[in-house]
Amino acid sequence: MYYYSLNEYLLKTFGEKVYKISLNGGMTCPNRDGKLGDRGCIFCSSGGSGEFSADKRLSITEQIEDAKRRIQSKTNCKKFIAYFQPFTNTYADVEYLRRIFHEAVAPDEIAALSIATRPDCLGDDVLALLDELNKIKPVWVELGLQTVHKATADYIRRGYELDVYDKAVADLKNIGVYVITHIILGLPFESRDMMIKSAVYAGERSDGIKLQLLHVLKGTDLLEEYNRGMFETLSLEEYADILCECIERLPSGVSIHRLTGDGDKKLLVSPIWSADKKRVLNTINKAFKERDVIQGRKYKK
Repeated sequence: MYYYSLNEYLLKTFGEKVYKISLNGGMTCPNRDGKLGDRGCIFCSSGGSGEFSADKRLSITEQIEDAKRRIQSKTNCKKFIAYFQPFTNTYADVEYLRRIFHEAVAPDEIAALSIATRPDCLGDDVLALLDELNKIKPVWVELGLQTVHKATADYIRRGYELDVYDKAVADLKNIGVYVITHIILGLPFESRDMMIKSAVYAGERSDGIKLQLLHVLKGTDLLEEYNRGMFETLSLEEYADILCECIERLPSGVSIHRLTGDGDKKLLVSPIWSADKKRVLNTINKAFKERDVIQGRKYKK
């Protein structure tokens, strides 16, 4: 194996195949509700990266049961991860969070709770709740860092400084929470070396990492910039090359939760090649094989 995959981590941790169930807690984001801004991050769609998540009008229990039926119609999977995906899933009153998170972890078949959020939405009350939940089921927190470079962070309207991420990671590790960091490769005006630096920075601080190709989607401010010719998206060959370098420079014990991403094909404008998932994965795996990629081989503390 060229890298420490999420599937390998799940088998090692839970002893069997585990599927993620994408849940919708009906939350928003400080970058959308006026606290920090009202337009979101420059790349973010109206669905808040949750185009494939459940119907927020359903209860959490109903969302879980509906997803289980769909998954079990195709597989004999018995364990699941409750994954709160769209928008910022700690950006709500803590009592509301307590109710929906406890509801999510209650079923025996739920092996872990995974929460996608922002580093600047982890107050002491939220951390206390996560500590409480982590004593019931393993808690994962996914932090949307995207880049370590200030100019890019300002351009994409991330809305917080790098030291906020560093503090969030330290606070989460202090209560034993499993930390996943999300990095976008191909952000406008970033060089190959800049992208690799972001991945390495996140990998040194995280238990898991998601490496995501930049998608230009309909309905985003990024599309306006793209249509004006301000930047180009990566080619498949460029992306595979950057991935090879990132994987070799990540610590060997960091689990790789994602090597690319599935944008909604109805919204995708560029790169169009990313819609052909089979071709993308075949190209990435071919590059790994040809270059004999080994995770951690080039990592230096």
